[in-house]
Amino acid sequence: MPASVSVWNTAPTSAPAQRKGRYLPGSAAHPAKMHPGIAAHAIRTYTAPGGLVLDPMCGIGTTLVEAIHLGRHAIGVEYEIQWADLASRNSITAAHQAGTRTGTGAVYCGDARRLTRLIPTTLHGEVDLVVTSPPYGSSVHGQVRSSRETGEPGVVKTDYRYSHDPANLAHTSTDHLLAAFTEILTQCRTMLRPGGTVVVTTRPWRERGELIDLPSAVLAAGRAAGLTPTERCVALLAGIREGRLIARPSFFQMKNVRDARRQGIPLSVVQHEDALIFNRPVQRRVESDCPGGSRNHSWWPAGEAR
Repeated sequence: MPASVSVWNTAPTSAPAQRKGRYLPGSAAHPAKMHPGIAAHAIRTYTAPGGLVLDPMCGIGTTLVEAIHLGRHAIGVEYEIQWADLASRNSITAAHQAGTRTGTGAVYCGDARRLTRLIPTTLHGEVDLVVTSPPYGSSVHGQVRSSRETGEPGVVKTDYRYSHDPANLAHTSTDHLLAAFTEILTQCRTMLRPGGTVVVTTRPWRERGELIDLPSAVLAAGRAAGLTPTERCVALLAGIREGRLIARPSFFQMKNVRDARRQGIPLSVVQHEDALIFNRPVQRRVESDCPGGSRNHSWWPAGEAR
């Protein structure tokens, strides 16, 4: 596996260019797709060919598609049936495109807080890598169509909602989201093999001018779920040209930044995501002699005192 580095050059081309030819029509309509380059980098870095990758909130199946193309097996869970169906079809397409590679994919529709009930028990403790991202920052979600495209006056924002289901975590408060995400990471811990890795991509955002530090909150959620933080990396959304970052914001992101600055809010164009890396602690077996010559077996996290 490649050595881990703290800055990931994940956007040599734009996300739409990376998706071209790999994803079915309709995939672009999801409001908050994972960047393909970020998923691919995490998979190459933290797994070997033939490994098992899980995304508990898989959306259109980006993690699955990239895993399959890299010769890994992948499992996805998605709450919204329309996206679960699309993720399944995207993973089937990816397997067909990958040809002789060994990657396969399966998608389950349901609430990621019930992950271990949705996924067969034969796979519990077998996952090498979890790649996921909580919903965040509605100001960067969605797409914009101009009057030239829509035939209507002005600019129209489209594809900015996951669904109209109020139970979707995208529609909850930040506190509720973090509590739910802690539950999801706890479920992921059960799915991981000892020493397995979790990669969570996230970023801070501003709400009515106030900074929401989601990365720090996700770190706390990971610890509460029994995972060990090991790295905090920068996953670029901008390209690199002649030693300079080339930002690729959407029209809507640029509009939000300009509007915020006119109000005195120090908003900037987003050029990276935080990639937070956790591990499931490795446990070792400790044996002690018992009366009658039997053995007493206990399990302790590696590195912890008894």
